[in-house]
Amino acid sequence: MTRTPEQIVDHVRRMVAGEETHGQFADLFAEDGVMAYRFPTHFQPAEIKGREEIRAYFTQVRGASVRDRIEIQTVEAQCWRTNDPDVAVAEITHRGWSKVKQDYYTFTAVAILHLRDGEIVRYDDYMNPLLLTELLGV
Repeated sequence: MTRTPEQIVDHVRRMVAGEETHGQFADLFAEDGVMAYRFPTHFQPAEIKGREEIRAYFTQVRGASVRDRIEIQTVEAQCWRTNDPDVAVAEITHRGWSKVKQDYYTFTAVAILHLRDGEIVRYDDYMNPLLLTELLGV
C-alpha cells in the first residue's frame, strides 16, 4: 500500500497515543528499511535494519511496559514536505504524566523520513535521550 508522508506521520501519532500497535509501525517500512535513533539512549540501538528486525525490536519495547511508567494524555503531530518528494520532516509532541517523576511532561521528537514508493526506507528519529531516560526512570 502506498502511503503519503502525512499518512505515515499520522500513523506514528496514533501509535504514540496508543491507538495503533508498534507491530503495525513496522509495516510502514520497506523490507530493507532502517530505523535510526540519532541520539540513542543506553537501551536503544543506533540503527535497526530491516522490517522484521524493526518489528522484533518494537515488540520487545512494547513488552518493557512504557505505559506503566508514563501516562500519555495528548499527542500532536505535524508533517512538512521538502523539495524532495521522497523526504519529509515530522514533529511529534506528547504530553502526559510521568509516574516515575510524579510530574507532568512535554516530550517532542523530530524525525526525517525517507520514502520509496510510499514505504519508509529510513526513519531518522531525533529525540532527547536524557529526558526520555528521566521520564522512564531507566
